[in-house]
Amino acid sequence: MASALSYNSMNLSATVFSRTNLPIPITRDFPVEISPYVPCNYNLRSRARTGQKRSSTEVSATVATRENNTVSSNSSDQKKLRVLVAGGGIGGLVFALAAKKKGFEVMVFERDLSAVRGEGQYRGPIQIQSNALAALEAIDMDVAEEVMRVGCITGDRINGLVDGVSGTWYVKFDTFTPAAERGLPVTRVISRMLLQQILAGAVGDEIIFNGSNVVDFQDLGNKVNVVLENGECYEGDLLVGADGIWSKVRKNLFGLEEAVYSGYTCYTGITDFVPADISSVGYRVFLGHKQYFVSSDVGAGKMQWYAFHKEPAGGADAPNGKKETLLKIFGGWCDNVVDLLLATEEDAILRRDIYDRTPTLTWGKGNVTLLGDSVHAMQPNLGQGGCMAIEDGYQLALELEKALKKSRELGTPPDIAASLRSYETSRKLRVAIIHGMARMAAIMASTYKAYLGVGLGPLSFLTKFRIPHPGRVGGRIFIDKAMPLMLSWVLGGNSSKLEGRPPSCRLSDKADDQLRSWFEDDDALERAIDGEWYLIPCGHENGASQLIRLNRDEKTTCIIGTTSNGDSSRITVPLPQVSENHACITYKDGGFYVSDLGSKHGTWLADIEEKRYRVPPNFAVRFHPSDVIEIGPGQKVAFRVKVMQATPNSPEKDGILQAA
Repeated sequence: MASALSYNSMNLSATVFSRTNLPIPITRDFPVEISPYVPCNYNLRSRARTGQKRSSTEVSATVATRENNTVSSNSSDQKKLRVLVAGGGIGGLVFALAAKKKGFEVMVFERDLSAVRGEGQYRGPIQIQSNALAALEAIDMDVAEEVMRVGCITGDRINGLVDGVSGTWYVKFDTFTPAAERGLPVTRVISRMLLQQILAGAVGDEIIFNGSNVVDFQDLGNKVNVVLENGECYEGDLLVGADGIWSKVRKNLFGLEEAVYSGYTCYTGITDFVPADISSVGYRVFLGHKQYFVSSDVGAGKMQWYAFHKEPAGGADAPNGKKETLLKIFGGWCDNVVDLLLATEEDAILRRDIYDRTPTLTWGKGNVTLLGDSVHAMQPNLGQGGCMAIEDGYQLALELEKALKKSRELGTPPDIAASLRSYETSRKLRVAIIHGMARMAAIMASTYKAYLGVGLGPLSFLTKFRIPHPGRVGGRIFIDKAMPLMLSWVLGGNSSKLEGRPPSCRLSDKADDQLRSWFEDDDALERAIDGEWYLIPCGHENGASQLIRLNRDEKTTCIIGTTSNGDSSRITVPLPQVSENHACITYKDGGFYVSDLGSKHGTWLADIEEKRYRVPPNFAVRFHPSDVIEIGPGQKVAFRVKVMQATPNSPEKDGILQAA
């Protein structure tokens, strides 16, 4: 039976061993569900643990066996192609599975399958979008079903761009419709470790060589020999380099080529936190000048976030200083950002510089090719890096199968090099476009300016006039028109090339009936928030330290004044600037309203951007999360509006939640 676990990368002694013999650390960083997809009797072969090189006798035996397995047109029973894969990450395992399903003999060499290699250890869960899920379905329907079963669906909700400071929506993305129209699965988020476990279990222990790091190879024309770090050698018909952005196969093919620094460092974390709008919002990108922030639901009551900040590569934080640094950078942003940072523990925050690789026209030579990050590592802004590697794996296996079928029809040896070039040609344009989109997304997210004056140094005083920046206005018009087309092509543009999968959606992949209205109406989206509304005292002279929970009862009116009269629905503030019956708060049609009751000193509303105006007497004005209600002049008595998920473990009394 599946069980939900929490992950702690700092406690390496607490592990669960799955069929793949992968230690799945138990940590708070992301949820790990031990998949029932594979039984727990699976043990990967480990070559490097012996610490010894293979003897010459062993090598000779292996070579002799391989020579007997060489595909030959003179043999009435053609043998399987032997495919060598350097790298057991997601791309390498997906290709290995696809090749295995096609009937090829596959060997996967991975340095350390017990950890998520390289950058992966900093990224936690991974987004598998509709295009990649469809490719998985075409490769192995059972594996795809398992990934979708344990993943968290985000594509059935609102996703998009918001202003980092105000939290207001800039552009909303519809990732559900492109999937539904093409009969594709809806986007999921899944633990990277769990995805790797499912893939490794499906590939099989006889194929994966753990503790085996490919450091060199020789392409001899009719075969390829690979050399492992421990000196062992293996022979195959072709080699696929799926060993990540710092690929040794790539280096040996084309020489040392430095990866490109994006200009941004990235902090990331996963925390136990459930936003009030979790049922209606999947992920958000918060825009700012030279910084941006991404948050996503990853299921099991957890949120994953990324914080990007423009600075030189190689920077470091003071010991236990990451959270403090982030609060300095993003402290003035909206609650959706600050709350996540405050809820994340220091040792759960990790940092890495963001690199990618410029697309190249040459992916391989001879009987050697590259796949995934080893050839087209991209920035994470579109969530398509892993998805492109999955598409690569499907296409490469398909091209090899075509070459083998052609060779059997013609009675000639398969032209492996030609099949690899065909794979590369079929992938280059799509990958290059999406790679460019990822770079453009980073530029757009970090150069966003809400108002004139932002980032202009001496002219920054212009921001107080709240003049919308022309780039913001023009950008929104462009994105509104271009985004549906882009999403349709990215998520569904490869689906027509997939063989062996039915073009149909799952009955479980349903969106809320209100999804369309949420896209068209910000007010409808706010009304869908499923959380408790509170007033947090924030004035200079409030004299109270309690959170005041508002009542969602249209028949109840909350009065703010100087006396209580024994009424629990009143908020009592015994100060000179507050009238006996100063203001009232009411609830109607999913929204809260404040009315001034003809008070002497007035009632004021201010938003997070400090736009402030007086509430007209005896006129109900709707307020929103993060607004501040000021009772009287000078901000002496003020309440900040905050919406949170209900906290049943917190002490409550008479509608008042005690402050911690």
